[in-house]
Amino acid sequence: MNGSQELEMSTVLECQSKIPVDLFLHVSLIPAVLIVSVLSFLQIREQPLAIDHHLPFLRGRFAIVVPMDMISSLSNRWSYGFAFGAVSSNVLLLFSERYVPFTVPPWARAIVYLIGALEIGLVYFPFFACLSTPFRGPGAVLGIVYSLAWIIVIVWDTFTCPHGEIFGRYEKIIVQWPCLFSLIFLLGRFVYILVKDIRIRLWKEQEELEDLNKHPNMQHVKRLLRKTPVDSQQLSWFQRRVYLWDPYFKFPNRIIGTAILSIIGLYIMTLADYILSTAIFDQAEMWKNQLEHLVMCNETRALEALIPKLEEFIDVARKCWLATTIFASLNSVAYTFHILACYRKHLRRLWKGQKRFIPEKFHKPRAATSVASIARYSGWQIAFTLWGYLIVHFVHFLFALLFVYVLVLPIQHDKVLQMLSSLGLILLTIGLVVGLVIVQIVLVQIFFLQDKMSPTDKEKPLALNNRKAFHCFNYFFFFYNVVMGFSNCIMRLLCSLIVGTWLVSRIDRTIMQRGYEGMDAGYSTWIGMIFADHYHNNPVMVCFCHLLVTNKLERLTVSAYSTFDNMPSECPVYSKTRRRWMLFYTLLKNPHLIPFRKHHLSSSSLLQMSSSPQSDMVVRAWFMASQTQRGQAMSQMSPEDTVTPEENS
Repeated sequence: MNGSQELEMSTVLECQSKIPVDLFLHVSLIPAVLIVSVLSFLQIREQPLAIDHHLPFLRGRFAIVVPMDMISSLSNRWSYGFAFGAVSSNVLLLFSERYVPFTVPPWARAIVYLIGALEIGLVYFPFFACLSTPFRGPGAVLGIVYSLAWIIVIVWDTFTCPHGEIFGRYEKIIVQWPCLFSLIFLLGRFVYILVKDIRIRLWKEQEELEDLNKHPNMQHVKRLLRKTPVDSQQLSWFQRRVYLWDPYFKFPNRIIGTAILSIIGLYIMTLADYILSTAIFDQAEMWKNQLEHLVMCNETRALEALIPKLEEFIDVARKCWLATTIFASLNSVAYTFHILACYRKHLRRLWKGQKRFIPEKFHKPRAATSVASIARYSGWQIAFTLWGYLIVHFVHFLFALLFVYVLVLPIQHDKVLQMLSSLGLILLTIGLVVGLVIVQIVLVQIFFLQDKMSPTDKEKPLALNNRKAFHCFNYFFFFYNVVMGFSNCIMRLLCSLIVGTWLVSRIDRTIMQRGYEGMDAGYSTWIGMIFADHYHNNPVMVCFCHLLVTNKLERLTVSAYSTFDNMPSECPVYSKTRRRWMLFYTLLKNPHLIPFRKHHLSSSSLLQMSSSPQSDMVVRAWFMASQTQRGQAMSQMSPEDTVTPEENS
C-alpha cells in the first residue's frame, strides 16, 4: 500500500514538471488582448472623441467591446451560460496557493485576489466578446481559434497527467469535464455562427431580423390585452405545486450564467468535500490504531474502554457524513432552481404593481444601489450557494448523528427500554408545556370572552367577560409562564438558528428579524437587482416606450413612405389610392415640383394656391377622395387585409 502511494506521488510530481493549465492561463493573456483589440478596431464609436481630430485615419475606430448585456438581452443565453461554465474551474483556482508561483505575505492576499480576478476576467473576455460582437464572421473565427486552443491544452494536460494531489487518481478528468464540455459547446456555437454568416454572404440564406411581434415582451402584452377564456385548462399537480411554465418569460443571460456556474461549483465542491472528508476519517482511524497500540503496550485500563467508543464514533460519523453529503448537494441544487422560480415570481408581482412581499423600507430603493446590485448579484449568489452547501451539510450531519445516537444505536445495543423511557420523558415534558399553552387558550375561549354578536360569526369578539375571574387566572398563571418562558426562549433561539443556517444560501429571503432586513446584505442585493430588472425590462413599459420611439422616428423620416412600404400586398383599387395619396403628399411638401408634371396648371396659380388659405380645402378634397376610393377598395378586400386607420394615417 505504501509503495503504491509512493508511486502515485511520484507520478504527480512528474506531471507537475509539464506545462499545466494554470501556466497557460497566464500565457493566454497575450492572445486575449490581441483578440479584444481586433474586435475593438472593427467597431466604430457612435460619438466622436477629441482624439479623432488628431488621428483622423482611425475614423472613430477602437470602440468599447461589450462582453454581454446583463440587463435586457435575451439572445445567446445558453451560449453565455456555458461561457460562464468554461470559467468555473479557474474561478476556484483563485483560492488555491498554486495560482501564484511565488510566496505572498498574508497582508497582500486581498490584492492578489483582486489582480487574479481581473486576470481571469481578461483571459475569458474573448469568449463573451466573440458572442456579442456585431461582426459575426470575424468574431466567430477568433472564437473558434481561441476556444480550440483552450480545448487542446486542457485535453493534453488531462489525458497525459490525469492524477492530482487532492483527488488522487483521475482527478483532472473528474474536475475538468464540465469546463471541457462548456468549451466544446462554445466551439460548436462559433462554428454555427461562422457557417451562417458565410451562407448569408453567399446569398444562400437571408439574415434573420428580430421580429418584435414574436418578442417575449410583446407576447406578454398581447396576453394581457387578450380576454381571459371562459373554460381555462386545469393545472396538473406539478404545475400547481412545483413549477408553472410561462412561455413568455425568458431569464436574462446573467441569471442563466449564474445558475450554471453555481451548479458546476457545487459539483466541484462536493467532490472536494468527499475526498477531504475521506482523508480526514482515514487519518482519524490511523490515530485510533496508534492509540490502541499505545494502550496495548502500556496496558492502560483507563483508555481501554474508550477505544471501542472511539471506533464506533468514527464509523458512525463516516457514514453520516457520506449520507448527508448527498442530501446537502441535492438541497443546494434544489435551492438553485428554486431561486430561478422566485426570480420569475417576484418580477411578475412587481409587473402587477404588488410590493407587499417586500419590506416597506425597500419599496423605493436607491438608484445607485439597485444598479450596483446587478453587478454584485452573480458573484454573491455563487458564493452564498457554496457556503450554504457547507453550512447546511454540517447541520445535516449534526442531525444525523443525533438521530443515530438517540434511535439507531440503542436499538442495536438492545437498549430499547432505556431509549423509550428517555424519549417518553422528553416527549412528556414537551407535551405538558404545549398542553398548558393550549389549556390557557381554551379557558379564555370558554370563560373569558363574550358570546358571539351574530350566529353567523366564526369567532367570539375580542371583548372580555368575567373580568374578576380573569384577573385571578392571570395572576396564578403568571408564575408558571415565567418558568415556561425560559424553555421557550431556548426553543426560539434554536429554531432561529436552524432556520437561519438552513436558508443561508437563499439570497431571495432574509434571515434577519423584521425591521433589521437592511443588515442582510444578500437580501438587499436581491431586492435591488429585481427592482433594476423591473424598471428596465417591464414588458408594458418596454412596449410603450418602443411605440413612442417608433412614432417619433416615423415623423422625422416622413412616416407616409415607411408606412406604405411596410404594408402587405393589396388589391389594385387600393394600390391606386395609395399611389395618389403619396403623390399628393409629395406635391404638398414640394410645391416646386408641380410645374414639372405632365398635366399641370400654371405654376404661379398653383404656388399661390399652395400658400393661400384655400390649400386647406385642397387637402380636404384630396382626403375625401382618397377615403372614398379607400372605401371602395375596402369593400373588395377580405377582413384579414383590412388596414386600421392608425396604419393608414
